[in-house]
This record gives sequence, structure tokens and C-alpha cells, in this order.
Amino acid sequence: MDKSFRLAAAIAATAAVLVSAPAASAGTRGAHDGPVVSHIKTTVAFDYAAGESAENITVNPDGSTTISMVGITAGKPPKLERISPTGHRTVLVTGQAGDTILGNTRGPDGTVYYNVMSSDASRAGIWALAPGGKPHRIAALPTNSLPNGLAIDPAGRTVYAADSNSGTIWAVPSSGGTATAWLTDAALAPVPSAPQPIGANGLRFHNAALWVSNTNHGTLMRVPVTTAGKPGRIHVVSSHVAGIDDFAFLSTRSDVVVAAVNFRNEVVVVYPDGTARTVLTSADGLNNPTATAIRGRCLYITDAGFSAPNAPKLQQGKINISALLSAAHS
Repeated sequence: MDKSFRLAAAIAATAAVLVSAPAASAGTRGAHDGPVVSHIKTTVAFDYAAGESAENITVNPDGSTTISMVGITAGKPPKLERISPTGHRTVLVTGQAGDTILGNTRGPDGTVYYNVMSSDASRAGIWALAPGGKPHRIAALPTNSLPNGLAIDPAGRTVYAADSNSGTIWAVPSSGGTATAWLTDAALAPVPSAPQPIGANGLRFHNAALWVSNTNHGTLMRVPVTTAGKPGRIHVVSSHVAGIDDFAFLSTRSDVVVAAVNFRNEVVVVYPDGTARTVLTSADGLNNPTATAIRGRCLYITDAGFSAPNAPKLQQGKINISALLSAAHS
């Protein structure tokens, strides 16, 4: 049984426990008039048996999306795909069976960066695909790492990867080089006794800081990046989002976060004061949501389909910004 398939089995087992558990009430917000997200639809349905478990998403300037397919089914290779606004699929990268492609992000020049988890030291690490070019590794990572969320600074100089195994955020020059442990902290580490130990997971560079989620701890954190490029003190924005995966910001100026909560089949809005509100559930078709992305009023959601009914997909909905912001004052 390959490494990625064992990971999927553990996540599915965890999901079965947590989806049936009561949701935490601390730090939540009450309902208000009008849905925060509406017009939910499936843009593309994927094939779980073919290894098409959607893990991460980046929205491109032309409205297309770049999707990581982890290749979670035994013997199936991971992929990186571009999906047009009309749902046309183009395979950008096909990885090696037994490896896993996780986070992806886009540089200012259009280069796509992505993480590869592999037991092969020649493949484990951060990879890049320039427009019109071929995929190549820009930095090696340890074979026992789980490089998950991926982010790039606005200047496009440094790529950061959240390691869900080691409680580390790695940094590497976008042009290539040695990966350095930019920040290692207990706040980023997994819970060893958890059914599936997953620590630092989602990662976004936003307003001069790296924001990172910790799945096991249910936390969303902000780490200022100093002018020298060093990490500042970790600030816990919220500790009320058990099972949080990757996330997106309402806008470049807003600190309101819309997060995928994988194990609970939820999408949750997290406000700057740390409170949270569930806005989508399995009733909206969520099946182990792994990541969100926002472009204007459009919300994109990737579903991995790890647990029954094993329905991985790319979903899309409309954000009611006035309803969302009014909840911030309720």
C-alpha cells in the first residue's frame, strides 16, 4: 500500500468520527438574514477511482483554476490540472504513482509552484512549471515531510511551504536553492495522538504576513514577515475551527477568511476577532472540502471525496458580501 493511499485511509477514518461529532459552539456566530454563500454548483466532477481527489486550488487572472489532484487511489499518479471557466480540463503535470501533489500557487510571472510528497529523495520537494516550460524541482525536502499549503510573497521572490508533519514552514527562493526551516514551532506541529496527525496545513501570504492553519489544533494563525524576511511572533487569530484545511481571504484588504473544514464537511467564515460561522455543509454537496479560493464575488471549493460518497469535485458559489460583513457586526 503506497504512502498516499495510507494517508487517504487515515483521513477517511478521521472524517467518519468527526463528521458525526457535535460541532464546537465556542466562538461561533448566530445566523442572520440572507445566505452568505448561494448558487452553489458543481463546475467539474472528478473520478475518485482514477485518483482525482482535488486537494488545492489557485485562481488565475483569466478565471481558470489550477487544481492539485493528489492521486490518492493506490497505483494512480497525482496530477496538476488547469480548468477553464467553462470546465475544460488540461493536464499540466503528471506525477509518479505513489507520490502526492499537494499545495500549489502562482507567481507574478505565471509560474506555477507545487509541492510533491514522495519517499523518493529525488522527487520530494517544491517544483515549478514556468509558462511554456517543463516541470523542475527548485528545492528538495525531506522524504518524511508532508509539504501541504504553499504560498509566495507578492514580489515573487520566496516560496513558502507548510510541513504538516514537522511543524515547520519551509522557505526557498523562487529561482531555486536550498529549502530552509523559516519557522519551526509547537503551534505548527500536529497532535501525535490524533487519528491522522496533521499540523500546519493551509498557507497564504496576506498583508505582510504568512497566515497558516493547524488542522489538529483547529487554529488559524498570523505570522508577520519582517522587512528582513524573518518571522515575527505567532498570533493565534482563532482557535475555534477544528479540522480546518486551506483557506482564502475575502479580498486583498480584508482579514475575513473563508476556510474549508475537511473533516466536518463545512465551509466556515472566520472573522478578525476569532469568531467563526459555518456557511456551507454536506447539504450543499461538500465532500471533504480541502481548499477555497475567491475571485471577486465567486467562491471556489475543492472537494477531495476521501469518505463516502467519494464525490471529488470543483464547486462554485456566489458570496453575498453585504451579508458576510453584516455578520461581522452581529
